[in-house]
Amino acid sequence: MALFLSLFSRRWAISSSLLIRLRSRTFRSKAALDALSKASEENIPNLVLYNYPSFSGAFGALFARLYHLHFNLPCLILPFSSVEPLRVEDLHIEGIQTCYLMDFVGPKEFAMELSRFMGRVIAFDHRNSTLAKMSPAEDCPTNLTFYIDVEKSSSTAAYDYFANKYEERKSAGREVPSLLNREDRECLAMVLKYIEDGDLRRWSLLDIKAFNIGLSELRSKLNCLTNPYVFDQLLEISSMDLIAKGNSYISARQNAANKLLDKAFKVRLGKGFYGECLGIRADGNSDLSDEIGKELSVRSAAAGLRPIGAVVYMQRTNLKMSLRSMDTTTDTSEVAKAYGGGGSRSSSSFIIRMDEYNQWISVN
Repeated sequence: MALFLSLFSRRWAISSSLLIRLRSRTFRSKAALDALSKASEENIPNLVLYNYPSFSGAFGALFARLYHLHFNLPCLILPFSSVEPLRVEDLHIEGIQTCYLMDFVGPKEFAMELSRFMGRVIAFDHRNSTLAKMSPAEDCPTNLTFYIDVEKSSSTAAYDYFANKYEERKSAGREVPSLLNREDRECLAMVLKYIEDGDLRRWSLLDIKAFNIGLSELRSKLNCLTNPYVFDQLLEISSMDLIAKGNSYISARQNAANKLLDKAFKVRLGKGFYGECLGIRADGNSDLSDEIGKELSVRSAAAGLRPIGAVVYMQRTNLKMSLRSMDTTTDTSEVAKAYGGGGSRSSSSFIIRMDEYNQWISVN
């Protein structure tokens, strides 16, 4: 019994220590709660919560910040994450008159509950899933406003909102500079277009893939509690620089993949039942499976085989086969599903036994 209690205590101590470490990384952090407490003491009337780590959320917070700075309006900005998010009771503090929710509406009834003790709650979102779970307009209190447009990203909607609000206030006789100067406005216009293209899953703009790759490394910097310069950095983002960085990354990966393509061999998919294609062993280079598979698909078609590229590699103790195709009429998942895997028409994968795999390549 003593031994059991000792082991239990040890495990409990380890679990508690791990829990404490995990909680310290969440966004209902001491820093956030301290900032809210200080805002209460100083009677700060405006609160901006932005979806983290979302670029639409961060840019929405940036536009809110610029608006409040221009008119010397006190404002507290905090990141809001689904990883142990801030609770309604955390925000029940003295002085808050207006709360903005950037690129999210929060957990169920979150915005509605905030509106019960705040003067105004204004939420921006662009997701179809959000629109589907919205209550009818007549059920919402008059101090709760949702700007949800599935044809416009939250960042664009937030910019339009604060730019219009700014012009209204400026026309009342206040002499202040523009919300954004001309140079920043022209630069950010293109950045917002690319972000919107990704947010709305259109993927229609030239170099959108490169842009998102270049943008992705900035995602970890979007927490204004740990990075107080984040909003200055957002103003400095250039779509051309991000695209150049993304293209450089794509090119480097493609060059690395091309070095392996000379070792391609013929694969009899399902022992030939699903036809033949080109394949390659990519042990140690599985992170390049997408680039390798797509190029193999093109070469396979040129060789008169099925337009599929098969990339095979060890994943822990299993042999995995990833299939890719650049041909829109080809469905790679029919093979993957037949062997217990899955995926989409152009990209799928499955675990294959070594003896089965050897039969697929035995004629080479």
